[in-house]
Amino acid sequence: MNAVEGRLQARNVRVGSRLWVLDGERTVPTTVAAVTTARAREVVDVVTDHLTLTVAPDQMLGTPDGWVHARDAAGTVLAWTQARKLCRTRLTVKPGYELGYLIGANCADGTVGRNYVSLVVNDEAFASRYAACLTTATGLSARLEAVERPSGYLQRDVPGFRVRVVSSYLADLMRQYVGGDAHHMRQRFPRVVLRDRETFEGFLDGYTDGDGYRSKSWSGRVLVSGNVPFLSDLAQVVGARFTPRSNGPASHLVVVDGWPSRGTFQAERHPLQLRESCWAQVHEVRLRTTVNKPFTLYNYRLDPHPGFLVNGHLARQPW
Repeated sequence: MNAVEGRLQARNVRVGSRLWVLDGERTVPTTVAAVTTARAREVVDVVTDHLTLTVAPDQMLGTPDGWVHARDAAGTVLAWTQARKLCRTRLTVKPGYELGYLIGANCADGTVGRNYVSLVVNDEAFASRYAACLTTATGLSARLEAVERPSGYLQRDVPGFRVRVVSSYLADLMRQYVGGDAHHMRQRFPRVVLRDRETFEGFLDGYTDGDGYRSKSWSGRVLVSGNVPFLSDLAQVVGARFTPRSNGPASHLVVVDGWPSRGTFQAERHPLQLRESCWAQVHEVRLRTTVNKPFTLYNYRLDPHPGFLVNGHLARQPW
């Protein structure tokens, strides 16, 4: 059982225990209001992508089509979340310019690791703006560190500045925003920045500070990337013509300051919070019986949410 305080065996769950449950795409806690036990001669083993659940045949499991009995779950998929990530701190993301800047800078120059997000640049002012926006948008504390980084052009190490925040939640969130793969050559345009003009302007500024520059002779900016689909999607948002470069590693997108007058920006609604739910395939349901010692089964009534998680799989008490 996935309890708020950690993993619990079913027999150790008590009235008042707080269990995790999937509420839509997010995990939330719910409280055990009553516990009952029963003896049975039959159980089923539900074999999923991740493990084998041993439950009562009439145990209700969550699927895309609603609740189904465990004995009828073969061939379907179950609502599932990674149980090992339930204990981490969840962030409340604040929309606005700072969030857009954070995403734009990450798309240009940031690194998204397994459990961290970082930015290493030569410009101290850029690193300071990034740290301030990260803190405002996520509530996480971020600070600058003086580091040395290799320069391929100079063939030596040069001084730089690093902002690094350890948070698997933020790392997963950044991957979600860019389509699952945060590698700069495979990331998708993060359409979450289209929620309003303020957030999108922040994105443009963050990306410009990382992989772009302001023109000194005309009012606008040039954005640089080797990721052609990324720039193509961005060009549609700002109503710009974009021709990928055929004889070099990087293409350029010109964004004039008067782009809003073209009327091409359309606000879109995308979730800011992390989607914690996904699906686990059920490969087999096996009936198990006993002649001698019966199985002990536990049933829980919970409030305010009726469901609970068993090794990350969504379940609830039988009807």
